Amino acid sequence: MSEMLIESWGLCKSYGRKAALSGVDLSVGRGRIVGLLGPNGSGKTTLIKLLCGLLQPTAGRLAVAGQEIGPETKALISYLPDRMYFAGWMRAVDLLDLFRDFYPDFDYEKAVAMCHSLGVEPGHRLKTMSKGTKEKVQLALVMARKAQLYLLDEPIAGVDPAARDFILHTILTNYNEEGTVLISTHLIADIEKVLDEAIFLKEGKVMLHETVDNIREREGKSVDALFRDIFRAQPLEGGAF
Repeated sequence: MSEMLIESWGLCKSYGRKAALSGVDLSVGRGRIVGLLGPNGSGKTTLIKLLCGLLQPTAGRLAVAGQEIGPETKALISYLPDRMYFAGWMRAVDLLDLFRDFYPDFDYEKAVAMCHSLGVEPGHRLKTMSKGTKEKVQLALVMARKAQLYLLDEPIAGVDPAARDFILHTILTNYNEEGTVLISTHLIADIEKVLDEAIFLKEGKVMLHETVDNIREREGKSVDALFRDIFRAQPLEGGAF
């Protein structure tokens, strides 16, 4: 088993003439909760989609658990996209049944328990749910897998502030502790307390990759405060500034 769960070497991704990622070198170990932090357009979602195998690199290499991205790595990854991709007529229980059939590492009972703790009624159809409740359904599906790598793209963006701590607690108490959680977000103050490491992306390049403890000790400030200093000229959406 590779000690490093995520590794990239000179990773680049371009859309036509626009570079989304430029020469990204990363090494992320196991048993970590890592914040992938940056303003809109910094390359966060592109990196996550490359890890999932939904996009192909323009240049460079990328590996998960020591393997090049492919069918083997897809089986190790549990992915929460930044938008709902299920049909509105489906019920939450239909999705639970689908995941049980599709993923051997899916824990059905754990997913049901998470739905109840998150205030989701499994018998309700998605089209009757609020945006925040739909995101809770997806979170339960993703976190009920015993994956090695959890990729969460803006998991708390669509829920009210009062629910964010509860969702973060759900993530903390349900991921496979031999695996790693990578959380992409711009709501840094909300997630900082659960992070072990932070990766700052700016214009497709890694500006900083450090443990949260080292950032606080060296800089004498929180991750959120440091982020605001680095990206002061690039306001975040959602009233984060």
